[in-house]
Amino acid sequence: MPQISQLAATYASQIFWMLVFFGFIFFVIGRGMVPKVMATVDARDKQIADDLAAAEAARKAADEQEEAWRVQSNAQRSEAQALIAKAKADAAAASENSLAKANAKIDARLSEADARIAVARSDALKEIEAVASEAAGDIVARLTGASVDAKAASAAVKEALNA
Repeated sequence: MPQISQLAATYASQIFWMLVFFGFIFFVIGRGMVPKVMATVDARDKQIADDLAAAEAARKAADEQEEAWRVQSNAQRSEAQALIAKAKADAAAASENSLAKANAKIDARLSEADARIAVARSDALKEIEAVASEAAGDIVARLTGASVDAKAASAAVKEALNA
């Protein structure tokens, strides 16, 4: 077969060119391009890791600031509530004090009014006794024609009023 005899002549030439071609690809791509791509990938990975670390640090700092703010806010809130409670207590004490003063004035006026009423009542009772004893004397004088002593009429009226 003649093709087999040509194989030896062309086989060496094909191996040579295959080695040249793969050598060229190895040096151009393997030694030239791949290290640049790998360096870019490594730089990108490092940048991402650094960014994630910075983000984590910023998140921790923000959490710490938020916690400090909450502590401060709670302290201010409790202080404000204490001030409100004190103001309420002061206002209640002032209200009770003014109410006590007003009640004292009202009680004094009531006692004065009760005293005036008692005096007016006793005066009115005396006048009623006097008018009733005069009326009793006039009634007895008209009905019986007899004259009644003022002291006796006054005693009879007192007895009737006390009964």
